[in-house]
Amino acid sequence: MTTSNTVFTNAKLADGILRDILVENGRITSIEAAGSGQASGHVVDIAGELLVPGFVEGHIHLDTSFYGDKWMPHRPCTNGFDVHERVAFQAENMAAAAPMDKRARDQLNLCIANGTLAMRSHIMVDGSVGLKSLETILAVREDYKDLIDIQLVAFPQSGILKSPGTPELLDEAIRLGADLVGGLDPASFDRDVNGHLDVVFGLAEKHGVDVDIHLHDAGSMGAFTIEEICARTVALGMQGHVAVSHAYGLGDLGADAARKIAATIARSGVSIMTNAPGNHVFPPVALLRSEGVTVFSGSDNIRDSWWPYGDGDMLHRAEIIGYRSGFYTDEDLKAVFDIVTSESAKALRIEDYGIKVGGRADFVTLAAANIPEAVVSLPRARRVFKLGRLIETDKFRYQAAP
Repeated sequence: MTTSNTVFTNAKLADGILRDILVENGRITSIEAAGSGQASGHVVDIAGELLVPGFVEGHIHLDTSFYGDKWMPHRPCTNGFDVHERVAFQAENMAAAAPMDKRARDQLNLCIANGTLAMRSHIMVDGSVGLKSLETILAVREDYKDLIDIQLVAFPQSGILKSPGTPELLDEAIRLGADLVGGLDPASFDRDVNGHLDVVFGLAEKHGVDVDIHLHDAGSMGAFTIEEICARTVALGMQGHVAVSHAYGLGDLGADAARKIAATIARSGVSIMTNAPGNHVFPPVALLRSEGVTVFSGSDNIRDSWWPYGDGDMLHRAEIIGYRSGFYTDEDLKAVFDIVTSESAKALRIEDYGIKVGGRADFVTLAAANIPEAVVSLPRARRVFKLGRLIETDKFRYQAAP
């Protein structure tokens, strides 16, 4: 993407003060009081709207969404929530779905339109699909590289140990271009915590990549697995390079037990992803943050085999987390906004993030007086800028290649 120098005038920042922001070659080079007369160039008047960093989608599945495809009725599990059964339903639905690259593009367009400019997507890599899904999404990522930064996790949706050939496929996935290695419920799915984590952390150490593990397990089983992940993280010196997604079991614990394990997680530098799903307990966001844990978020599934919901709007996701957490004060609402912006950027280790001198000019305008109002009002009219270039109004001005 080529960029030119641009002055963004009358931009209201989070502190409520109007600023003029000079962007040169996609980077913020100065932030001054509005009307200070910065260097000449193309001028974009923000007109007093709130200017915030681009949203960070910390957990999504580009390969399995049906967004933009025909409506796919949800199939309930036969007996409550069962990961194995949901995986089986997903395989059946995917066989009847539109081509993956089209569905992935539709989902990316949705997310970018809402202001997401960085993303981590988990892509199935296991004995059931091989490397085909990853190869498809790698090609889509290349087409969208000027619009959004995408990290890909090699995700063993069918397990590692119980899906023959998956360790080797995960190894090859990293060689092909996946950025992280994933995992799935080491205890309940593969029924071997140590064996599962041996593969995940072994590959991470071999290739020098980060780890992001799905963990749906409840109660003490989930807590035990988190403790094992934390121990491995510290032993390998991978603090800040490991995430646990969902971690439902943290929501089952009493206050004392939750605080104790939160301290362990904080010391290990493991991040916790939650999307605050409506049908599950979820990690205690305020408690974790008070202990120093990095809590981040993502949409997870958007209209797929797991549930029919999802709109690709991380500001809406912040509202959901706040609502379900009982957050009401301005400070609470600022915290959930951080979870979908700066905290997600920290968890994904995104460099030069934020509206600051030297930062990348990736930002979104919102018609709101301040951050708390934006979280609860969800303003729809948004301008989205990638490296200082407008990429979205009501429809894409610069569309990715078909």
